[in-house]
Amino acid sequence: MNQASYYRWWQREDLCYQQGRLCFAGRSVQALADQFGTPAFVYSAARVRDNLQRLHGALAAAGLAGQCSLHYAMKANRFAPLLTFLKQTGLCGIDACSPAEVEHAVSCGFAPHDISFTASSLSARDLAVLARYEGVFMDCDSLHAIRAWGALKPGTKIGIRVNPAMGIGRAANDKLQYAGEATTKFGIYWEQFAEALDIAKLYGLQVGKIHFHTGCGYLTPQLAQLEQIIAHCFRFVDAAGGVERVNIGGGLGVPHLAADEPLDLDRLAAALQRQFAGRGLHVEIEPGDYILKDAGLLLLEKTFVEQKKTTVFVGVDAGFNIAPEPAYYSLPFQPLPLCYDQSPCTVASVVGNINEALDVWYEGAWLPDLSAHTHLALINAGAYSAAMASNHCMRGQFKEFLLF
Repeated sequence: MNQASYYRWWQREDLCYQQGRLCFAGRSVQALADQFGTPAFVYSAARVRDNLQRLHGALAAAGLAGQCSLHYAMKANRFAPLLTFLKQTGLCGIDACSPAEVEHAVSCGFAPHDISFTASSLSARDLAVLARYEGVFMDCDSLHAIRAWGALKPGTKIGIRVNPAMGIGRAANDKLQYAGEATTKFGIYWEQFAEALDIAKLYGLQVGKIHFHTGCGYLTPQLAQLEQIIAHCFRFVDAAGGVERVNIGGGLGVPHLAADEPLDLDRLAAALQRQFAGRGLHVEIEPGDYILKDAGLLLLEKTFVEQKKTTVFVGVDAGFNIAPEPAYYSLPFQPLPLCYDQSPCTVASVVGNINEALDVWYEGAWLPDLSAHTHLALINAGAYSAAMASNHCMRGQFKEFLLF
């Protein structure tokens, strides 16, 4: 990537340089950093709403309005003001994956019937908590879960999470795939599906939904693969009988590099229309990345600039532990100076303050002379960042703010 593309591909009306200063959600990013301090995550409510409306619009244009619903995957970001805002938009429900997430969603205004629950390795304690929330829809991902839920809630309606042994992910990134050639813990395979139905019948459970989530971060080139997965999963729908809903999971990605093109929502919606036409099924989608990722920045203070051998290192006051996704999944959060005048830049590596070799925010960043700069911003930090943070090296402190 050259300097021009580094500063061009991500810019849009609500995230761009204006008169040389980086602006986000109608605010000067330097002013935000000065006001809030660092490390700080800032989220744009307007961008979150726009992302939801854009997805709804594409589904409606394909004739799927009323046939599809969105459940925000709250593991992506559980910031309470954000969840309350999402409830107020009326544009999505919640996808939860732990009892604590269910309780948190309810505390932020979502009713239990707004929540679809899917998780693995559930304990008796987990199940007892979930059983108290009448209306939460349980997707069972194992024979164990069907038996345990059936004992607690016989005669109720459930979903079954299945594993089609087919995966999908951004640019074939196997770290982002939940299914594929390797056997994973997620869902019930075809070989055990008949047994799953027998157990459900034993407890009088009605199988009203088939759920599958096979990977994350996919973009337009992966849509053909997604369509193949959906077509394959109808064997589970047909075998179950009486299924009313199909949940295709989340995984809708956003660009991370100049080479990435935004996900073509019209092509996604057209694929869903082709697959579900005439089947009388309601379709659920569980986006997390698509709704939140590009709606957030991570503001950091510059700590040093120093050349070691042939590499220029730029240090910042936070490490991978407060936003692990770049280190864990090779999904870069591009760093930007808060002011930029298109003068020549130097290629540098931006690194954090954690005593681990993987604490590298970004290699190959095009950055100007930073001697007069105090801060940097990382883009695409709205999802799977703060929600995954740890206190490693006792450097887990950060702040979060929702901008209106």
